[in-house]
Order: sequence, then C-alpha cells, then structure tokens
Amino acid sequence: MSFYNFLMKFRAYKEVDDITKLANLVYEDTTFPKHASDFDEISTYLETHANFAFNLSSFDEIWEQYLAN
Repeated sequence: MSFYNFLMKFRAYKEVDDITKLANLVYEDTTFPKHASDFDEISTYLETHANFAFNLSSFDEIWEQYLAN
C-alpha cells in the first residue's frame, strides 16, 4: 500500500490531529507522489516540493504508523 493510500484513510472534514491534517493537505496537493512507499522519496518531497508546510517531526511519527500497518 502506498503512503498516499494509507493517509487517505484519515481524511476528515474536521482536522483533529496531525495525521488528519497531513491527509487533507496531501489530498489537495496534485503533485504529491501518490504511488510512493519510500521514506526518502516522500520526506524529500515534503521538504522541498510540497506546496504546504507541515511539521516533519510529526511526519516521522506518522511514517511509523504507516510501517506498523
């Protein structure tokens, strides 16, 4: 399962936590690498190409949830 598909399970109208916020931001970002499942690829994208700001330490925690899934 790609990281994008994992995140889409957490999309919600009301942002209650960081994973919901990231899911909503990624959903709106048309250039997010939707088929990626590599930490370095996604992390680099968020650091350098994303059209939004997100706390990358929170991304690390969300990535751990993704790996546990």
